[in-house]
Amino acid sequence: MALKATIFKATVDISDLDRHYYASHTLTLARHPSENDERMMLRLFAWCHYASERLEFTRGLSSGEEPEIWQHHDHGSPELWIELGLPDEKRLKKAVSQSSKVVLFTYQSRAAAVWKQQTLGRLAQFQNLTIWHANDEQLSQLAALAQRNMSLQVTLQEGVIWLPDGINNVEIELALWQKAR
Repeated sequence: MALKATIFKATVDISDLDRHYYASHTLTLARHPSENDERMMLRLFAWCHYASERLEFTRGLSSGEEPEIWQHHDHGSPELWIELGLPDEKRLKKAVSQSSKVVLFTYQSRAAAVWKQQTLGRLAQFQNLTIWHANDEQLSQLAALAQRNMSLQVTLQEGVIWLPDGINNVEIELALWQKAR
């Protein structure tokens, strides 16, 4: 019998001082059986980083054709495509050709350092690609916030994100490896 996804609920109050976006969202995250808390919380973090009324989680690990998170234009084509991990150049090429804006969140610092050295130079040609890196310590801090029912107050300002949950107060400043032009 196949293992089922574990469902997490998150109430997120977002104050994005850089984009002047202030909203409260109730989100449902399905953690795939092969996914750990670090990766799931990075998905939630990525969603918060680019939060909007139209931003939505996809089937993620269950679908090789979709990103982790996306937002569509009114006419249906992808406007924002968010990936996690260390995808190959072919996957990113597909994303940048289909979407106006592509964002990649890398993690697992050792593997990411090798990926960066081997791949990053070739990705500079993709002008609509932004790449962020979350180090292992930051992922551990995010994972500490994981609960089946979460309530987070998220504040974003000048590249720093604060995520207090009433008990823990996590401050994350990701490394920007590539900025879209």
